[in-house]
Amino acid sequence: MAVSKAQQKAVSKYMKNNYDEIKVRVEKGKRNIIKAHADSKGESVNGFIKRAISETMERDNNKPTE
Repeated sequence: MAVSKAQQKAVSKYMKNNYDEIKVRVEKGKRNIIKAHADSKGESVNGFIKRAISETMERDNNKPTE
């Protein structure tokens, strides 16, 4: 089923108003490794990266301060 121009515009507007975009650069070949790992966990690459960031931030915030 083809997506209309109006629907494309609506989705674009929604994304612009509700999400920030972060570009991540990785070394050649690393993308495929990340994708394979995400696939093995039943996740998208985006979902895996968001989970990795959230878990790391939570872990960092729970570290005792010296």
